Amino acid sequence: MNMKRVTRSRSGRMFAAVVLAVAVAIPLGVTGAASAATTLTVAQALAAQDGRTATVTGYVIGQPTATNTVLRSGFTADTAIAIADQAGETGTSRMLYVQVTAAWRSTFGLLGNPSLRGRQVTATGALTAYFSHGGLKNPSAMSLGGGATPSPSPTPTPTPAPTGTPDAYYAAAAGKTGPALRTALHGIIRVQTKLSYDQVWDALKDTDQDPANPANVILLYSGRSQSKTSNGGGANDWNREHVWAKSHGDFGTATGPGTDVHHLRPEDVSVNSLRGNKDFDAGGGAVAEAPGCYTDADSFEPRDAVKGDVARMILYMAIRYEGGDGWPDLEPNDSVSNGSAPRLGRLSKLLAWNDQDPPDAFEQRRNQRIYERWQGNRNPFVDHPEWARSIWG
Repeated sequence: MNMKRVTRSRSGRMFAAVVLAVAVAIPLGVTGAASAATTLTVAQALAAQDGRTATVTGYVIGQPTATNTVLRSGFTADTAIAIADQAGETGTSRMLYVQVTAAWRSTFGLLGNPSLRGRQVTATGALTAYFSHGGLKNPSAMSLGGGATPSPSPTPTPTPAPTGTPDAYYAAAAGKTGPALRTALHGIIRVQTKLSYDQVWDALKDTDQDPANPANVILLYSGRSQSKTSNGGGANDWNREHVWAKSHGDFGTATGPGTDVHHLRPEDVSVNSLRGNKDFDAGGGAVAEAPGCYTDADSFEPRDAVKGDVARMILYMAIRYEGGDGWPDLEPNDSVSNGSAPRLGRLSKLLAWNDQDPPDAFEQRRNQRIYERWQGNRNPFVDHPEWARSIWG
């Protein structure tokens, strides 16, 4: 995208203002908005991202210039707008990046029309990534106003998975099994907002909040409720545990698998260090600071209450990172001596844990929170734990 500043003449600005005024006066149907029945919220559009053509309504927040950057003033180009379901939205993960092609720039470009910020717009186009972010490209229609009221977005549910999960999100996987299911799920969940490693701190304080104390988070292996503000590197602080150890594939903490909150969890610094990059398996000596956990020279066993959580995080990583988009092809196997290979075990034990410990309300809330507020994608094995056996047997 060309982000160079465009210099406009005084007459050019006057012409853009006239066009904008005309657009306000013209009914939505005349400007080409799609039918009311197909209008989506921004949240629904972010969840789809499968190339389909759809109409979306939202409020103009600003001009996107990068995956996690949206200008709210000092606009530099007319080529894109970020819209959201709320006019005061601040989280880029809840914004849709809309491409503004040449046909629409005189009216909907923010450089020429800065007063458009905060206005409601409706756009029709292809729901596909833009700036490596949930987007709408190649608009065939754009208009001011909201058109019809969009249907409500999916909301969290306390009932066991898969009841209440967003069927539309998994539409491409419906009826599939085995390799076909795996391919479909990869195509669905790979569309996500990517976080920086610093943003992970804030995300975990939200996703892993203690239901009984909103000032605290629950530590994954220790099970301890601890103040959100006690994160850091001290002996009793909590830090960011990579459940898929980052050395298994050497992806580090760069944006991508190293910052994917679906497998990052709060954990006591010393317990995190003790687990290190060990594979998962049963047995070993008790871990003093993590009751119910065990470890030996080459493996780590989490407490019973989160065994399934661990398994589903590992399986998510294997489906999400298939060797494309510059990252290694992650895959579970039945070994506990994988070293730096992009493999993690033990698969047979992980599948058993997935069966033994089904998703609970905490895990379901976490999945929903990541979907709604942070990355815009879901862990399919939290919604459908039975898919693990369908793919891996």
